[in-house]
Amino acid sequence: MKKIAPFAAIAGTALLLAACGSSDDASTEARADTVEMPADEALEAVTEEPVEDSAASAADPAPANTATTEQAAEAAANVAAEAAAAAAAAEAAAD
Repeated sequence: MKKIAPFAAIAGTALLLAACGSSDDASTEARADTVEMPADEALEAVTEEPVEDSAASAADPAPANTATTEQAAEAAANVAAEAAAAAAAAEAAAD
């Protein structure tokens, strides 16, 4: 009896799940076109073509400030030189 009980429970669960289906005809397949139909119907009334919005065009970017750019490049070079000097000093101290 103890060996039959789990199989009976599994069979009962399978029958319960099979009974939950609500298809009258099992041979019919689900169709994806029924999902997209409302979107297609919503767009049927649109007859206008898209147009370019001249007010939405992007403005030319502001030119870069060359003095600030050169200062940043010079500062980066100084930091790199200081890092190289610190690495050399660390290697010399380790020897």
